[in-house]
Amino acid sequence: MAVRCITDFDMYDKRVFCRFDFNVPLDETGAIRDDTRIVRALRTIKFAVNKGAKLILCSHLGRPKGEVKPELSLKPVATRLSELLNQDIKFADDCVGPVVLSMVNSLKRGEIILLENVRFHSEETKNDPEFSAKLAQLADVYINDAFGTAHRAHCSTVGIAKLVKLKGVGLLMKEELENLEKAFSNPKRPVIGIIGGAKVSDKINILKSILARMDMVLIGGGMANTFLKAQGMELGNSMIESDMVSTAQQIIQTAATREGSLCLPRDVVVAPDPNRGSDTRITSVDKIGSQEMALDIGPITVSEFSDHIQKAATIVWNGPMGVFEKDAFKKGTMEIAKAVAASDGFSVVGGGDSVRAVVQAGVSKKISYISTGGGAFMEFLEGKVLPGVAALEM
Repeated sequence: MAVRCITDFDMYDKRVFCRFDFNVPLDETGAIRDDTRIVRALRTIKFAVNKGAKLILCSHLGRPKGEVKPELSLKPVATRLSELLNQDIKFADDCVGPVVLSMVNSLKRGEIILLENVRFHSEETKNDPEFSAKLAQLADVYINDAFGTAHRAHCSTVGIAKLVKLKGVGLLMKEELENLEKAFSNPKRPVIGIIGGAKVSDKINILKSILARMDMVLIGGGMANTFLKAQGMELGNSMIESDMVSTAQQIIQTAATREGSLCLPRDVVVAPDPNRGSDTRITSVDKIGSQEMALDIGPITVSEFSDHIQKAATIVWNGPMGVFEKDAFKKGTMEIAKAVAASDGFSVVGGGDSVRAVVQAGVSKKISYISTGGGAFMEFLEGKVLPGVAALEM
């Protein structure tokens, strides 16, 4: 897409409105549990400050659904930004209105203000034109650096972009798009997709898209059960989406036209339920007991998947291989994380569970690129146009 980057603009003495994704997890006391999204925004912030911009930061936090909820205030983010930048961060108690406009217009070059949670206004998620206009009043330049919300057509991601002439992506968004394009548009082959998670229905469009574009797709997690059922397997009490079995059969038939393009588990770790980790056993997929549940991929599958991964030139991973939140059923996911990290191929990992997996496995630094987008990453895999990116086209 023909979009400009923050590096293309003269920002000296200009009000630069930056949409970030500061939707960070908070603990019960309101303290930030993981500041990764804040840290990854620092390059864009520092760049703008060093260029003499008057910087306005905008984000959402949680799902307040148009209500002011103090527990979802961005004040903890302002505090953390101040610590990381070693600079005072001004904070506005709202994101629009005359008081906010006055605070923004009084900024000096190099100063930063963080606006309050934009989703405290219900108009934000409705992409309301009047609310977009209020946000646009604060901006001479609009920069979107929030890839995690690029799939949302909201005021702060789309509406404002249509009203501000000077607009582009931040350094993180640029990095996201370049790496995802590298993995999808013109990848080195062979290309392997690793898709996991609980439900086929959540990822059916992803599966159809990547099956057409990749040389092989490895399927694990609960969604693999539905595919195994489609092959006639009896899976006991395993989670199966009965209404998706026929869809799984169609995907299997499509894959059969390209020999070897779809790889399913051959063995699994089973137990009576996820909370009975002491009652596990490993079995082939055709010998699951009537009272058992498949909760992780087994060692034969791990070995087979890992062999395919090692031969790949490009690897894309979204979704765990089992109930990895439980110690008894995390080994498959951890081993696949290690296999991806050990590969010489270009690897991209996206989605909250997959990212947590590579972090837990201690291999995150060996992944070529870790995406900050959850829903946006998935929609990119589906081949969809991201509204937050399309709105920036010149």
